[in-house]
Parts: sequence; structure tokens; C-alpha cells
Amino acid sequence: MDVRLVAAALAGSLLSAAASGQIAVKGDPAKAQQLVTQVCAACHAADGNSVIPTNPVLAGQHPEYTFKQLTNFKAENGKAPERPSPVMTAIVATLSRDDIANAALYFGGQEAKPRAARNAELVKLGQSIYRGGVAAKAIAACASCHGPNGAGIPAQFPRLAGQHAQYTGDQLKAFRADARANDPNRMMRAVASKLSDREIDAVAQYIQGLR
Repeated sequence: MDVRLVAAALAGSLLSAAASGQIAVKGDPAKAQQLVTQVCAACHAADGNSVIPTNPVLAGQHPEYTFKQLTNFKAENGKAPERPSPVMTAIVATLSRDDIANAALYFGGQEAKPRAARNAELVKLGQSIYRGGVAAKAIAACASCHGPNGAGIPAQFPRLAGQHAQYTGDQLKAFRADARANDPNRMMRAVASKLSDREIDAVAQYIQGLR
């Protein structure tokens, strides 16, 4: 199977899903300052550059993506959250839509700090997968949706560059296990289901060093 055709089909499907499910985020990032200081900073740092490898870097992330994720953590109308997380569900429970929008815009306006990969051997494999996919498994290149430098596309695909390898790996494994299921049209679950632990760790290492 031609991996380029797989990439084109994947990107097309994701674009359709994103376009139908995303809305522009409007708010006032200045109003998020108190919330960030009192609630978010302990885990994600005041500027969104988390120093805890299991907690995501939020600095520079597209507001639409952050808004969607925070909203997905909410348990509303007696329904379980789309993205289960006891910690985050408790945190967002008391937040209004405006609070979430303001926080998303605040972190989107912060500058992400560059990070470096730590395992040269894994980085080589990760680079191959990120840039070219895995033809034998019909896996499209990560770059086809997230961009060659991991910048993503606003309102469509999240920024990945500089994200902690631990966090990225954990999320890919969660998608693979169906423990995380808030991806449009099951796209990330479909990709992750074909990746081995080593391939996931390799991609995560490579992403951490992107800038």
C-alpha cells in the first residue's frame, strides 16, 4: 500500500472532522491570570511550560485544541466525560465556558520553550516514523497532519513540538488501549493501534526535540 495515499486519506478525514467540530475560541486571556496562578500553575507552570514530564506543555498550544480538551474533561448532564481524568475532571467541574476559553487563549499566547530529545537511537527511528510513516503497517507520517516541525494547524491539529516525551508516549498508549477516545473519527486510535511500544517511545522522543 502506498503510504502517501494513506497519508492523504488520513489528512482529508481529519480535516473534515476538525472543520465540523471546531469553533473559534473567543475570550480575554488577561482574565485567566488568577485561575492560572491559583489552579493551573502547580502542574503546568505559570507560563504553560510544564517541568513535570507527565503533565503536558500548554504554552503555545492552539487555543481551539486546549479548549476542546478542557471541555472534554467535563462531566455534564449525568454523562461521563469524553476524556476521563479524575484530576482534570475535578478541576474543570467548577469552570465556566468563559473560564476555559480565557485559559486556552492565555496559554496559547505563551512562548513554548525548546526541549531536546534524550535518546539518539530512538530519535532516528522516531524521525523516520514522524516524517515518513510506516509503509508496512499503512501508517501515515505524523508530519502530514502535525507539520514537519510539529507546529500543527490552528483549529485542526495540535502543536506537538517540544512536548514531553513521557506525556506524548502516555497519550499514544492511551489511544492504543482505547482508554482515551476523544479523537475525531477514531483517527489517533487507528494510528496508535498499529504502533509498538518502541515505535511510540521513538516518536515521542523525536517530538520532544522538535522546534
